[in-house]
Amino acid sequence: MATLRDVRARITGVKTTQKITKAMKMVA
Repeated sequence: MATLRDVRARITGVKTTQKITKAMKMVA
């Protein structure tokens, strides 16, 4: 079972990845 810290870290990572994806799409 994942701890609350693991879940928060995973959510933060997903949000960061989405930001990078949007930035790359805007640059491209």
